[in-house]
Amino acid sequence: MAAPSPSPQLTTPAAGTPAPARLRLAVLTDAVYPWHAGGKEIRQHELLRRIARQGITVDVYTMKWWSSPGDLHRDGITYHAICPLIPLYRGERRSIRQALAFAAAGLRLATARFDVLEADMVPVLQVFTARLVAWLRRRPLTVTWHEFWGREYWTDYLGPAGHLAAALEAGAARLPGTIVAASEGTRARLRAVLGSSGPRIACIPNGISAREVAQAAASEPAVRADLVVAGRLLAHKNVDVALRALQLLRRDGQQLTMAIIGDGPERERLERLSGEPGLAGAVTFTGALPGHRDVLATIAHARALVFPSVREGFGMVALEAMAAGTPVITADHPDNLARDLVVPDVTGLVVPPRPETVAAALSHVLAHRERMSAAARERALSYDWEELATAAAKEYLS
Repeated sequence: MAAPSPSPQLTTPAAGTPAPARLRLAVLTDAVYPWHAGGKEIRQHELLRRIARQGITVDVYTMKWWSSPGDLHRDGITYHAICPLIPLYRGERRSIRQALAFAAAGLRLATARFDVLEADMVPVLQVFTARLVAWLRRRPLTVTWHEFWGREYWTDYLGPAGHLAAALEAGAARLPGTIVAASEGTRARLRAVLGSSGPRIACIPNGISAREVAQAAASEPAVRADLVVAGRLLAHKNVDVALRALQLLRRDGQQLTMAIIGDGPERERLERLSGEPGLAGAVTFTGALPGHRDVLATIAHARALVFPSVREGFGMVALEAMAAGTPVITADHPDNLARDLVVPDVTGLVVPPRPETVAAALSHVLAHRERMSAAARERALSYDWEELATAAAKEYLS
């Protein structure tokens, strides 16, 4: 990854001259941390609170996640509720009702005060609202793109309706003045679709705070286990592959344990699987842990992170595991951009997401853990939130 650009200078005016107005950034996003702790929400939380410390006024427009009346002020950011809280998911899929309702609610920003509008691309419908608001207010629009699915994945996900979804995704990508891609893989996919005539695309990846990871690693984990799986329990996460791999290793005499952090529609099926011979008593389902520090502490005390997901726009948990010195086994799949974070046989392994290949990878990683642990920490240091927030602030100030 290229080094982030140097910090824009928010200069102090000379005596007797009027102070420059603070740049006001409006962020349109349907889910926010800590109420929803996915990768994109953690990214927003880490970047926006640091951007606010750099002299930019940050207003986040979202659903009503908090219980107190009125706006919420936290970490230098003001959170405004523009619609009631509507469940994000209906079963395993994102709710179309929620996407439509939040996109419509985004029109309220037409009367908000801001200099730059930043929209999250999930769900994609709100990008069209953001474009309309930015056009009406004659303000620049930046959209953060976490992952680009494309037609093949959309049709696999939605069937024939996926053709419409893919067209909306490609159309939305042409609307911003600037796209901030969360990974080089996403930037490459966007550029392949948009060509040279599309918006400018910058890459500001997700990051870590080495200090926070170190503090978490020094604390007591929620559960102690040799192996950890972390994330929303969805079919594409392939948690069943991790369980089958553990089953193979235990049948081979390796008395390993596994903790599965997270919740989701696959949990009941996975719990039944964990009761099969060879797995009974070896697997702990923690559900959603109280805080992100609890997740980090549990990963830091594990011997390896098992991450066989076949669709990740970045793979935040893989980077956090590396920062904690925990090697990562992830899936060799074109839609899993977490594989770009892992240096094979240095910080972990990238293998086809099948029980036998994951089991073999785990045996190798556990035998070489000490060497891989040091390399993983070193590689993760290049993804520091402070430097990434400086690069993001420059995008808004330019």
